[in-house]
Amino acid sequence: MATKTVHRFKGKVRDTYLELVQVFPLTSIRSDDDLEAAQEVMDKLLAKGKLSSGESLYLDALSDLVAAFEDEHYPIAPASDADMLRHLMEAKGVNQIQLHRDTKIAKSTISEVLAGKKKFSRQMIRTLADYFDVATSVLAANI
Repeated sequence: MATKTVHRFKGKVRDTYLELVQVFPLTSIRSDDDLEAAQEVMDKLLAKGKLSSGESLYLDALSDLVAAFEDEHYPIAPASDADMLRHLMEAKGVNQIQLHRDTKIAKSTISEVLAGKKKFSRQMIRTLADYFDVATSVLAANI
């Protein structure tokens, strides 16, 4: 793997990457001020549209630093089963009746999940994952 890293950091790629590091060094983000500054750099890069290889490598590294800080300081709880099902239904443009018809999941079960009274069962997760064409892990966050 070290060979791939060395290969990626040659010539113009290396120069572009190092120029960005000189302007905004890649160090741990330790405060909200650091976070805001990092987000501004990311926004400027993203506004450019197509990035060079060096810019992409830098943006990936900076994004990882931002994500690590946000995960520690601003964790986001997984969506409830009701919220997840509601989102998937809206995205696919189906209502409860259509979901029942297509999946054979009882109408009362769908209503109870949407009302937050019932959680997904393992069988429901498999059925819904196939129906909505998502990984089972998307629906199993609360198990």
